Amino acid sequence: MSKLNLHVDSSSDDIIADLQLLIRQPSVSAVKEGLLECANVVASIMGKAGITTEIMHLYNKREAIDSDAVVLPPVVHGEVKSKANPNGRTILFYNHYDVQPVDPIELWNADPFSGRVEDNYIYGRGAADDKGELITRIKAVEYYLKKTGDVPCNIKFLIEGEEEIGSLHLKEYLTVYKKKFECDAVIWEGGFIDSKEKPIISLGQKGILSVELVAKGPSRDAHSSLAVLIDNPAWHLIRALNAMRVKNGRILIKDWYKEVRDFTSEELSLIENEPFDENALKKEHGIESFLNNATGFEAKKAFEGAPSCNICGLVAGYMGEGVKTVLPSKAIAKLDFRLVPDMIPEMQFERLKKHLQQQGYGNHKDDGRNDNGTNIEIKFLDGEPAARTAINHPFVNIVKEAAIEIYGGAIINVSSAGTGPMYYFHDILKVPCVCVGGSDIFNRVHSPNEFMRIDRLIKTIKWIGAILEKVQY
Repeated sequence: MSKLNLHVDSSSDDIIADLQLLIRQPSVSAVKEGLLECANVVASIMGKAGITTEIMHLYNKREAIDSDAVVLPPVVHGEVKSKANPNGRTILFYNHYDVQPVDPIELWNADPFSGRVEDNYIYGRGAADDKGELITRIKAVEYYLKKTGDVPCNIKFLIEGEEEIGSLHLKEYLTVYKKKFECDAVIWEGGFIDSKEKPIISLGQKGILSVELVAKGPSRDAHSSLAVLIDNPAWHLIRALNAMRVKNGRILIKDWYKEVRDFTSEELSLIENEPFDENALKKEHGIESFLNNATGFEAKKAFEGAPSCNICGLVAGYMGEGVKTVLPSKAIAKLDFRLVPDMIPEMQFERLKKHLQQQGYGNHKDDGRNDNGTNIEIKFLDGEPAARTAINHPFVNIVKEAAIEIYGGAIINVSSAGTGPMYYFHDILKVPCVCVGGSDIFNRVHSPNEFMRIDRLIKTIKWIGAILEKVQY
């Protein structure tokens, strides 16, 4: 049994206080709010815990300090060397201190940066994603140092401030400071607990390609009576979107699935036997059925390993109260395509551009317009490849054994349906990454009234501690 059990149970006030400090410091990467200030709060909490901490800036390694480099959100690096086992394994904790915007603010029951505590719940933006999970890592290390004066293995931290906007500079940080972050395995920023209180240990993440399509029509908004003469760019955009995928979700772009890595027989067997609470997921999102009426094994396989095409934003014309009879000059759509190993975002983007041109929705004339006077601009916003750790890696078994010790069971999940920068750790550091955390589908992550259960924080700290004790492979 983990040495942390009794100590953690008696220290929940300290856990809550430090998490409240983090939540109360806004750190919204989308609008560059409070990022340096939050990095300093993280460093202060880590320093108090006994972790040697450094705030890293990319411009420190550059020949010239330019304005763009100066404002980049820093990475917080932490390290604790094991006195008893200095030549042993090194575990790296990857987390992030940035959070999503709080909009729509009117749907919050209290200040989203208050860290309000009510019974077993702590509320606020970042309570679950990812400040709550970060605190569990820091506290596991702190309690070891306080209880034993040492840690069972070498420990490092990499805490970035751009995860919620695509980890724009993480690859560069890992490349420039590669020596600082060398390790044997990575404990990822978070993980999930299912509806039966069993931890889900994910071994991978999907990749992503985010794009923006802008359809342009007349030089300015026109009176809608002109719709018989002027093509509305919103219709043009809708037709272009409709040419990308069919109703069942299949993407129509040529060669889109060409590099898709099939699941191994071992992975398929694991997926088939994974518990998956379809009813809980449907109830949480207020739906009657999944896309294409998928159920059981097919639903699980799609969730973990199928590419997708999603419209995440669509704007044109007047959207205020009442009616404004306008023919808009511009229509905009934002899309995200979830990718799987071994799809490369840049290659998929080129396929998308070619597809739209072949379908008549790209630029044809020298002035960038089609024969009907409408064109569509295609912008690459961001992209990350997918990554997946092998199910037979020794570190996976260590994480599972520790989960069984703390929770009485565990579920190995081949891949999360979400996206993060896991690929860069696989590619640059050449190490396995395993997702460990205490969130669930009810935590309202990225939504109003985000929360974290305090008992889950405590249990996750114990789980982290048990993993550290077992890292001897």
